[in-house]
Amino acid sequence: MKRSKKTSKTYSARSNVSRRDRDRMMKKELARLAEEAGVDISRAKFGVHDIGARGYSSIATGVFFESSSGYGFVRTEDYERGDIFVPASERRDAIGGDTVTVSFHEYRDGAGRLRTEGRITEIKQKREPYIVGTVREDIEYIHRRRVRSLTLLPDDAHIRRELTLFGEAEGGDKIRALIKRHKGNRGDITLEVSDIYGKADDPYASYAAILAECGIATEFSPDELAQARECLDMPVLDEGRVRYSGTVFTIDSEWAKDLDDAIAIRRRPKGGYILYVHIADVSYYVPERTPLDRLVTARGTSVYFTDRVVPMLPRELSEEVCSLHPGGDKYTLSAEITLSERGEIEQLKLNKGIINSTVKGVYSEINRIFDGTADADILKKYKAQIPSLRTMHELYLILKKRSEARGAVELESSEVYIPLDEHGMPTDIIKQTRGDAEMMIEQFMLTANEAVACYLTERAIPLVYRIHEAPSAEKLTALADYLQALGIGSFALRKEGVRGEDIRRVLDEAKERGVYQAVSYQTLRSMAKAKYSEARLPHFGLGIDTYCHFTSPIRRLSDLATHRIIHKVLFDGASPSRYVGYARRAAAAATEGELRALSAERKIEALYKVMYMQDKVGLEFDACVTGVSEHGLFVTPENTCEGLIPLSSLGMGYIYDEASISIRRQGIVYTVGTPVRVRLEEADVSLVRLRYSLITDDYDNSSLQNKEVSRKDGER
Repeated sequence: MKRSKKTSKTYSARSNVSRRDRDRMMKKELARLAEEAGVDISRAKFGVHDIGARGYSSIATGVFFESSSGYGFVRTEDYERGDIFVPASERRDAIGGDTVTVSFHEYRDGAGRLRTEGRITEIKQKREPYIVGTVREDIEYIHRRRVRSLTLLPDDAHIRRELTLFGEAEGGDKIRALIKRHKGNRGDITLEVSDIYGKADDPYASYAAILAECGIATEFSPDELAQARECLDMPVLDEGRVRYSGTVFTIDSEWAKDLDDAIAIRRRPKGGYILYVHIADVSYYVPERTPLDRLVTARGTSVYFTDRVVPMLPRELSEEVCSLHPGGDKYTLSAEITLSERGEIEQLKLNKGIINSTVKGVYSEINRIFDGTADADILKKYKAQIPSLRTMHELYLILKKRSEARGAVELESSEVYIPLDEHGMPTDIIKQTRGDAEMMIEQFMLTANEAVACYLTERAIPLVYRIHEAPSAEKLTALADYLQALGIGSFALRKEGVRGEDIRRVLDEAKERGVYQAVSYQTLRSMAKAKYSEARLPHFGLGIDTYCHFTSPIRRLSDLATHRIIHKVLFDGASPSRYVGYARRAAAAATEGELRALSAERKIEALYKVMYMQDKVGLEFDACVTGVSEHGLFVTPENTCEGLIPLSSLGMGYIYDEASISIRRQGIVYTVGTPVRVRLEEADVSLVRLRYSLITDDYDNSSLQNKEVSRKDGER
């Protein structure tokens, strides 16, 4: 029965009266409670909806993710129990990607599971005005008239709906579009075509689109290029510099072209070592208030992915003038670090230096020297460096032991190398492994960074610190709950003053139980994000109280800023106070640039993994369950191409058990670490998504049940 306009108005009036009555009652109750507590709220101005209407008594801030149906979730940093659900009617004008304030409450559903529901009360910061995606073109005939319409399928995971698009584009194009917001309560928007990158199945178009979406600039201005080219003709002069001779050399990956650092070592007669860490003197070529200086501040960092790099500086500097290739004199900022026999930093000297590297060392070759498998060609190449390498390896083992003793958290790298063919298509996915050579250089650079940070701090010189705050108690509790559900000891994470060594023990146990990858990921999510700051705070992950970045000025603004401050204050005698503001601005710009780069690197790696799997639909893989949610099982084959097995595809009777982080049915249990056999069903490049299905047989079910019994035994 259709309701008349008059009747509708009557219902609306009744609803408003009822709501006003409820509001008055809640205000009276609030006033009574405040009076009992001795709180004066006579001058307070607020609405009931701001203080707990509908039970929304908690407040959080986070990023809004929206679904295709209009509802969404707010992902926060300060609420540890997951994303907060927001009904479509409570989203206000927020769209996916906005930073919002949400008022919410917790409740138990019919199955006893803890849920949240909230409403957005404020849009604190609107998302970027552009969005990248793939165009879909639809043709309809209305009254014999051909009507063409365009929609955009966004790449951005914050938005999972098709959006109306206007402008000149074709179906299948990968584009960037300008967002136009419309007033309403559903975040209504339309889009206008801004840039067309090419077809979505073209890897170069997808690559360019991701860089644009993340705000990564790929071109240099004429002024920037002109300044960089001028540096090519600048002579390398000895005046005012220390020339370092002897066995100085670089060690890096075989494809590296921007070589920031070179090393040398000497044993002290009475015990201990002098470690020489020579860093490219980039700040000499990038004076303040020049086009290149403004460029470095805007970019913040180089961006590395697969076999390519978007450099922070033009290649004339990053790969030629500043890069410490062998066979030519190069300007350096050199750190002479005196170390005790136990690897303790005793003294630091900083000099403006000149080096001529004797060889370009390669990690894989030096690892073969260390493990005794080097062939005659490798031994011949490094004949002059082998004595130094033996001493360096000796010091590395000492520094590694010292790092472990102070509780450094070391998460195993899951980096991969993805080679491309001549058409830009991925041909393989190769897991990166780190040997002693890689870890040795890492320890040497950590030592140099710590030594420089302490040296400048003791002299009250401004600095761009690298800081990493300890995880919050709430995040540690959430991680402990997760570990307990997996049968891993978590008592150490529930006490006050958690140290890195407590987390390392958890990771060691996870490795023994075969669930390291998933636990490592959850641990990483629980940790605060490292960032740059002009204020000194400890670095929790490294277990170091005073730390900065000094060793990669070709690639990072933070390091170049540290070099500039050293030059200006220590060498040129400038007042430290002059660089307090500079350190603050550089820290903010470096953090922002790092976040952009990390986002782009992750998205491009994910894209190439999906592209690599495109021609493998229908193939079967051995995999491991690396995540479990109410949506299904996240599985990862050996090639690291993670995807989802939807819960709905498992068949009738399977349920998600939040308490044990598992999906189960009548004794069959799938939990983190469960080995499975899967088939690839879909590789969607436009959505950058892989979908698998589960292949089961009697052997699989038996092994799963045995694994569950083992897990319960571990809990006991």
